[in-house]
Amino acid sequence: MARSALTRDEVLDAAAALVREHGPDALTMRRLAAELSTAVTSIYWHVGNRESLLDALVARTVADLGTIRPRGATPAERMMSVARALRRALRERPHLVAMVHERGLTERMFLPAQRALVHEAHAAGLRGAHAARAVRALQFQVVGYVLVERNRERAPVQSPAEEELWRREDAGADGPLARALAAPIDTERLFVDSVRALVDGLLAGAGEGAAADTGKGVPGDTGDGDVGRGPYSQ
Repeated sequence: MARSALTRDEVLDAAAALVREHGPDALTMRRLAAELSTAVTSIYWHVGNRESLLDALVARTVADLGTIRPRGATPAERMMSVARALRRALRERPHLVAMVHERGLTERMFLPAQRALVHEAHAAGLRGAHAARAVRALQFQVVGYVLVERNRERAPVQSPAEEELWRREDAGADGPLARALAAPIDTERLFVDSVRALVDGLLAGAGEGAAADTGKGVPGDTGDGDVGRGPYSQ
C-alpha cells in the first residue's frame, strides 16, 4: 500500500542510503519507490528526475562536509579534530564523495574544512604561505590516507599477506619491528599518530611566520605562492 505524507528529506535520506550501500548505479526511481513503499510518480513529484535527484544528493553531501567543527583546547587539538572528522565523513560516504568529484565540486566540498584549518593555523601563529602549506598538508594527508584505506579494503586477497612476509623476517636484526609489521594494522591509531606528528611538525615552525608571509626563508618554498591545487587536480 502506498504511503502518504512523504517528504523530500525522506526521499533524499533513502536515496543516500542506497548509494552508500550499493553505489549510484543501484539508485533507480523504481527501486527507491519500493524502498519507500510509495509510487514512482511520488518520487518524481518530490525530487524531479534521476539526474535532479543525483544533483540534490551531491548538494547535500557538500553541505554535510560543511558541518565539520573543530574541537579541543589548543590549535593542535582542533586541527587534529578537523582531520579526524574529515576522514570519518569521507569514509562514511565514498560513493557520494565520488559523485561530488565527478561534478567538479571537490574543492567546494573541502572549503569549509580548509577554512577551519586556516583559522587554527592562524591561532597557532602561522601566516601566509606557511599557513597555506599546513592546510594543504593536512588535507592531502587525510584524503591520501582514506584512498589507501579504500584500496586496501578492495584489493584482492594477497598471498603471501603482509603479515606472513614479515613473520619470516622475525629473526632479523630488529625482531620487534618485524613482529609489529606482522600484526594487523590498527588504522585508527596509525591515522592519529601520523596526523599528530604532521601537526606537531607544522606548528613547530610557527616562529617562521614573518618569513612565510613573504615566501622567503622557508625550506622548499619557490616564492611564487604556488601551494598546490588540491588532491584531485591533474
